[in-house]
Amino acid sequence: MVLASMFDPEKVEEAIYVLQNEIPLATWETVYVTIIATALSLLIGLPLGVILVTGEKNGVLPLPKALMAVINVIINLLRSIPFLILMIVVFPLTRAIVGTVVGTVASIVPLVIASFPFVARLVESSLRDVDGNVIEAAVSMGASPMQIIMKVMIPESVPSLISNITIAITTILGYSAMSGIIGGGGLGKIAINYGYYRYQYLIMIIAVILLIVLVQIFQSVGTHWAIKSDKRLKR
Repeated sequence: MVLASMFDPEKVEEAIYVLQNEIPLATWETVYVTIIATALSLLIGLPLGVILVTGEKNGVLPLPKALMAVINVIINLLRSIPFLILMIVVFPLTRAIVGTVVGTVASIVPLVIASFPFVARLVESSLRDVDGNVIEAAVSMGASPMQIIMKVMIPESVPSLISNITIAITTILGYSAMSGIIGGGGLGKIAINYGYYRYQYLIMIIAVILLIVLVQIFQSVGTHWAIKSDKRLKR
């Protein structure tokens, strides 16, 4: 019954109209928001991830225990809040930064706040995989903490970092779709407006398929980039 109604001539005609006139812009908005949010999340999460590893008691740049505890608590707290709730909680901050809580640009604020703790943990995981002997060799050669971080730890973890950033960007893409609930724009808004509110399931399926295609593209590019950057795979 539902399947038959999906292909009703009027609904098919409307789906074609949306595909031609709304989907292209919505797809661009989704890609734009995902890339900008990922870049900003990396800008915040990368230094935090480095601090989580290097600032430990036995790290290359130990920091006060209280400061490390505060950083860990903040990251864990933000990661534990469901994204839909977080979007509502940060409404005042979003309005203060962009002047509104709806629209494509406004969705970037909650996306970044939800994603940078996740990115920080991914960066932390990548840095912890660096061979300790390499770090010890750098220390024995008299390298400074910043030299160890910038010239040893980060370069050695690049393949893992790229793989984890790929995970982050696909996660943020999923978050961007959920932001359609608050008028965030993009394919998520198309899916919710037509599929949930107007029962135009054909349009919703098209939007979902496009989201899946975007995930596959980001994943393929990230995997290829990670393999190309892995020195262990080069002869």
